[in-house]
Amino acid sequence: MRIRTLLIYVTTATAAGSLAVAAPAASALPPSATAAILASPSVAPGGNFDLSVWELQEPVGSPGSPTTIPPSRLKGANGFQDAYFYTDTRDGAMTFWAPEKGVTTPHSHYARSELREMNRDGSPANWSLRGTHRLDATLRVVSVTSNVCVGQIHLGTGGSSTKPLLELYYRASGDIVLGTENSPSGGQTPHTVGHVPVGRTWSYTIGVSGGHTIDLTVNGTTTHYPIPSSFNGYKQYFKAGSYNQSSSDSTTKGARVGFYKLTVSHA
Repeated sequence: MRIRTLLIYVTTATAAGSLAVAAPAASALPPSATAAILASPSVAPGGNFDLSVWELQEPVGSPGSPTTIPPSRLKGANGFQDAYFYTDTRDGAMTFWAPEKGVTTPHSHYARSELREMNRDGSPANWSLRGTHRLDATLRVVSVTSNVCVGQIHLGTGGSSTKPLLELYYRASGDIVLGTENSPSGGQTPHTVGHVPVGRTWSYTIGVSGGHTIDLTVNGTTTHYPIPSSFNGYKQYFKAGSYNQSSSDSTTKGARVGFYKLTVSHA
């Protein structure tokens, strides 16, 4: 099994041989952040996460061509960060900000600050449905206007479709909703899979197994969904971050999401 560990676990309790940092006082942390595994708040996201296997897309650039930041610029404690992608200095969360007004891809009306899975050689990840593939995350939605996608399995090569296989949404109501695509040509079926108040920490695992099953776990509860045979010819890749699902002329309204853990595994 190839496992990409994307977060350096840093605990606030010291023990023989353990790694520790001075954490912010509990009163300074956002709601439920004390339940998350704290990372160093004083470094760029690349200092806490292995970003050598991710490319970042931001909601800036030229129309239809958002700016992308390659893994080589994301890596390390002094790696890339800005107003759309940064370390929260209160709790070390890798934070994504996507306003309602921003540059979008040609196939979307919505702006995003989002990671796209890459291979370690710098090429785009593009894996077969065969085998077992997992994306594990611990996160909290800091703010959201309406709806935000926080994780995806997206179609890669194999056809002309630019659709995802699935998207995991968090709605302003607190509902967590899995959207499974009906076919590569479009149409999505929503499944309500949990409820967490805005600002609270939660976890998810999205993945596929055996070439024909979607496996979803939200806060320890697992559900399974069949993959339509029309997807069999397509390769896949993971995405995670803040893919806002609402648009307007506002640059102050949007979706802000903080991640405390993010791991990818393939077997």
